[in-house]
Amino acid sequence: MRAAAVDQTPSRMERRNFQRVRVKIYGRFMLEDRSEHPCQVIDMSPGNAALRADRRGEPGEKVIAYLDHIGRIEGVVTRVLDDGFAMTVIASDRKRDKLAAQLTWLANKHELDLPEDRRHERVAPRNPLSTLQLSDGRRYPCRIIDLSLSGAAVEIEVKPALGVQVTLGTMRGRVVRHFEDGVAIEFAIIQRPETLDSEFNGRGG
Repeated sequence: MRAAAVDQTPSRMERRNFQRVRVKIYGRFMLEDRSEHPCQVIDMSPGNAALRADRRGEPGEKVIAYLDHIGRIEGVVTRVLDDGFAMTVIASDRKRDKLAAQLTWLANKHELDLPEDRRHERVAPRNPLSTLQLSDGRRYPCRIIDLSLSGAAVEIEVKPALGVQVTLGTMRGRVVRHFEDGVAIEFAIIQRPETLDSEFNGRGG
């Protein structure tokens, strides 16, 4: 085992390839003790990320994060920050390429100040496990990455086509975007906070 891998000292070429992008992405992360905590990505590259969080991992500790628009990433804590921590991103070359494309899209979206995701606050539900049903009745288990009054990002193995009508739990909506590990759904109507709370926070398993 090479301890140097935790130090994350990439070559100049790797640094160029892994240029960090300032983004505002919400999500949750899990530490080695299996505890889950909310977080916000401050900046990120295909090779590493800086997260703002109340709970901080120890350098060398493994982390699994579920991020809005990005999906699941895993890596190792490299250093502790005043308001969070920095981590490596362990991924195949193919996944790094996809991550680079996602980050470019997110950076451009923020630069253009698109209102799409600013309408309602996005939160991670206490009970993230749900079911996505297609209009033909097929049902698939999914994990909700985050949720707002107007939509949700879910991690799921299938990728229904853009515009397809779906039902998340009991909420009707349509698929508006694909990302690495799932899809984004826009609800058919703006939900009430208490409806979301009873649907995704009040039930077990």
